[in-house]
Parts: sequence; C-alpha cells; structure tokens
Amino acid sequence: MNHKLVAEDLTLFRGERCLFSGIGFALGVGGVLALKGANGSGKTSLLRALAGLIDLEEGTISWDGRPVLDDPQQFRSQFAWYGHRTGFKHDLTPLENLRFDAMLRPQRDSSPRDVLRSVGLEKQMELPMRLLSAGQQRRAALARMLIADVPLWLMDEPFTNLDIAGREFVETTLGTHLARGGMAIIATHMALSLDANLDELVIQ
Repeated sequence: MNHKLVAEDLTLFRGERCLFSGIGFALGVGGVLALKGANGSGKTSLLRALAGLIDLEEGTISWDGRPVLDDPQQFRSQFAWYGHRTGFKHDLTPLENLRFDAMLRPQRDSSPRDVLRSVGLEKQMELPMRLLSAGQQRRAALARMLIADVPLWLMDEPFTNLDIAGREFVETTLGTHLARGGMAIIATHMALSLDANLDELVIQ
C-alpha cells in the first residue's frame, strides 16, 4: 500500500499525565484505522492532534512524505472532521452552514441541498441548527463530510446519537468514500463492518 499519512513516535501529555507515547501508524489509499481504547485513553486527543487542534510533545506526522508542520494549511485542506461537537453555527441553518463550509475546503459537484436530502434532512435544512435534535445535527455533520472533496476523514465516535438505520447509513457512506480512494481514521467502540483495508490501534 502506498502510504499517504504516516505518524511516528507520537507522544501527548494532558497536564502531568501521559495519554500515549511512541505511537505510530501508516495509512494509505482505501485504508481505515480504527482507534480503540477505554474512555479517557486518548482516542479523541489523538484525532485532535492529527487535525492540528492540539500540540504533541513529540513525534512527526507526514502527508505525502512531507511533515505536515511544513505547511499546516495545505494539510488541513486534505481532511474533513466529524466529532462530538459539530462546529456548526447554531443560528444558521444546515444549508447555510454547508455553504459557509464550502469557502474553507474543496467541494464535490453535489449541491448542499442534494447532500442534505441524502442524509434525511430535507425538512430540516432551512431550520436553525439549534432546533435540530442531536441525531439530526450528526447527520448534518455527515453531510459536510460528503460534500467535501478531501481524501481523509477524521471521525470521532461517528455512531453516537444515531439509530440503527443511521449507523448503517454512516457505514455505507464510509464504504463509498473508501471505494473512491478515500481514507479514514475512526475512534469508535463499535466493530466496523467494512470491505476495506482495516487496521486497529489500541490506546491503553
């Protein structure tokens, strides 16, 4: 596999506590890395460090053979984030939020309206985000992933607040992304049913 994302010797502290040390992995086209571990083990922190939201004590993250710190903005344009907090503006509608997001990263040809319909938000797309349920907000966050023309998805517990149909939709959508040559790093407690190159990283 041609590795696009490589992490070496990653170490992160929270206060005086070491969350993880010496972690490394490599991820290539069509690959998935599932982050496993108990609550508080550092799965979300590792995702946030990969996204550049928090600083590592040690280690190197490279994209296409180049350290991401050499050009952080270029790397940020290569991934989309799906986390516990959606990052949406709650006074804007899902439609307005997706249009705002279109100014931040490359977008697919699909229209925001079509993508919101595909995740079951046809009736909610023009309501303020604050009126949507937690599950509906997660679906809007998934719509943001779908419309972004980026190879890497960073997903933090993507099945939270979703019913069985919603979970199946997320896995199907993820499978389509991987089949297109995408990649994903996913922090999850659930087993993943994917026809893909799947590796696990257990954080203890």
